[in-house]
Amino acid sequence: MQQLSVTKRDGRQEPIDLEKIHRVITWAAEDLENVSVSQVELKSHIQFYDGIKTEDIHETIIKSAADLISEESPDYQYLAARLAIFHLRKKAYGQFEPPKLFDQVSKMVAAGKYDAHLLEDYSEEEFATMDNFIDHWRDMNFSYAAVKQLEGKYLVQNRVTGEIYESAQFLYILVAACLFAKYPKETRLDYIQRFYDAVSQFKISLPTPIMSGVRTPTRQFSSCVLIECDDSLDSINATASSVVRYVSQRAGIGINAGRIRALGSEIRGGEAFHTGCIPFYKYFQTAVKCCSQGGVRGGAATVFYPIWHGEVESLLVLKNNRGVEENRVRHMDYGVQINKLMYQRLIKGENISLFSPSDVPGLYDAFFADQAEFERLYAQYEADSSIRRRSIKAVELFSLLMQERASTGRIYIQNVDHCNTHSPFDAKVAPIRQSNLCMEIALPTKPLNNVDDANGEIALCTLSAFNLGAIENLDELEEMAELTVRALDSLLDYQDYPLAAARRATMNRRTLGVGVINYAYYLAKHGVRYSDGSANNLTHQAFEAIQYYLLKASVALAKEYGACPAFNETTYAQGILPIDTYKKDLDAICDNTLHYDWETLRTEIQTHGLRNSTLTALMPSETSSQISNATNGIEPPRGYVSVKASKDGILKQVVPELNRYKDNYQLLWSLGSNEGYLQLVGIMQKFVDQSISANTAYDPSIFETGKVPMKAMLKDLLTAYKLGVKTLYYHNTRDGADDAQNDLAAADDCAGGACKI
Repeated sequence: MQQLSVTKRDGRQEPIDLEKIHRVITWAAEDLENVSVSQVELKSHIQFYDGIKTEDIHETIIKSAADLISEESPDYQYLAARLAIFHLRKKAYGQFEPPKLFDQVSKMVAAGKYDAHLLEDYSEEEFATMDNFIDHWRDMNFSYAAVKQLEGKYLVQNRVTGEIYESAQFLYILVAACLFAKYPKETRLDYIQRFYDAVSQFKISLPTPIMSGVRTPTRQFSSCVLIECDDSLDSINATASSVVRYVSQRAGIGINAGRIRALGSEIRGGEAFHTGCIPFYKYFQTAVKCCSQGGVRGGAATVFYPIWHGEVESLLVLKNNRGVEENRVRHMDYGVQINKLMYQRLIKGENISLFSPSDVPGLYDAFFADQAEFERLYAQYEADSSIRRRSIKAVELFSLLMQERASTGRIYIQNVDHCNTHSPFDAKVAPIRQSNLCMEIALPTKPLNNVDDANGEIALCTLSAFNLGAIENLDELEEMAELTVRALDSLLDYQDYPLAAARRATMNRRTLGVGVINYAYYLAKHGVRYSDGSANNLTHQAFEAIQYYLLKASVALAKEYGACPAFNETTYAQGILPIDTYKKDLDAICDNTLHYDWETLRTEIQTHGLRNSTLTALMPSETSSQISNATNGIEPPRGYVSVKASKDGILKQVVPELNRYKDNYQLLWSLGSNEGYLQLVGIMQKFVDQSISANTAYDPSIFETGKVPMKAMLKDLLTAYKLGVKTLYYHNTRDGADDAQNDLAAADDCAGGACKI
């Protein structure tokens, strides 16, 4: 081994310095438990070869340490991370020590990598002050998975050559500097310091578009874009064009296509038959996939339609692997829209009538805006023999829905009545007609008839999350809420808007969506579980605090800058709060005592308004949570060590404080059923003004037949509705089993009147 040589960056060769390698690994292992420097060295040395490049030595050592991450030795994730940070900084700066902030910004602005406004808005003296805020040693708190996600997605870089230009603390301080740039000079540095501390110490989690984009010349940071399509070629073309514009800007897309008429409908007064939805869905799919997102993430969309749509049986199978390309549109996901009447038909063993929206005037709009009117019109159109319709047993339709949800995992559910009755928007003037890619956004939209349509409304939502695992006391949420609301509200003015309909809607409504990460760790720290009800009251208190403090922060902003222009379209303007409209079935499963002064807040809101129409949405946070070494969103982990796929390969992430709380963590496949989890989601939804990316999970092996009965899936669907859950995202099935089945006999048990909603 001593005879091997290394090829330096300048091409020179010299003997490998094993002692230097030993010193670096020893430095990285300082204060870590159950890690062995010699074991990392041994794994590395056997992979060295004569003439190996310096960079390849670094990569080999890092990979050797990462391979040792396990339940028994979780601290290898920090050893590997420190080695990766060492390597990253050498690549970015040519040395371990980062440059001064002003020098970094000047260099990157000149190279076109940072937004030039940074040097226009801040003096060299202010950059020097910000430099003093930065603690580059916070890089050493990252896990290995976090560092690789930073390298892969978030740090400014040349994605063709792989050249990296910054390290994480510059990312955090410059996001803060950009978002508070327009604040008064006497206060903005204080906000920058506090926001920097909160994000760099993982108390506040930022989403992918903000981390990767803020500080660069690209100025579009909304995570979610909701676009509604009307039943016309002009609107369909405008929708596709809008999709292209926003996919290229890193946004996830929700498309409401429920208005498009069904196959065989008349067009142009009977001149021709309509080709139906599928050709237009294919058109949307092409628009979604035609742009890359700069190596940050791929374009993706969820398409929404009502369960009573005339083509629903064909639409439900669009992701199915069976069939031919002509009748499948597999590269988008789908949200099926349901309301109480549809569930009642299932429970009573009745039929559902399927209509083309074009044949039943007023029905589609009433489906969202007025449930009583929908029921009246639905019965009227069912009784009208002149209207084209098909009738199907509700149990057959719901079984097909759940069968496809189970087999693909990605047929989602939107309970449209809950989205409108427990909403911050007045459904009569601003109904919710769709959700987004990940089923946590619930905002008003209006179709575009062209890309410059002055009457259209594209809804955007800008996201962030509180790290529940990083707080010791719920009172800490007050400052976190203030910082988050101020930062995200500033971002709405800071970013660009490719389309006028998006800008107008955002400026009028100023919608935000603050969620949580590390919920599973939060439960583990408090010694409570998902499945047995023990976490119900804790969850009620936490989410009450979150919504209360966010509303309080938005009122404070309204006092300074005025309420959002469309505040009069919210239920808040009528003095109605989320605590007034939740599903009262929740009171049976948790203490409904409120711990904050909601009545004073109600008065404040009616007096001053809110700066933001919405404030909460619980998103998946699948990749952004990894930066904080947190469990993602509200989900139970699948294992103590999770294997995450990335473009750099497989990454191992260990749940926080495994050694201390291992016995307290409840893993996904140990829940036994979805009942306890759905109760918790319902409790969260009581306070969350938008929606929740909530999942269902099934282990076929716990059922007698080794398959998940249709009855169990339908029971969970009805339970979610009963508890006021607005949306359901993924259907997860434990690997190695096929739970797609059409068990109508079992499903009929659930449709016999025993279930109450």
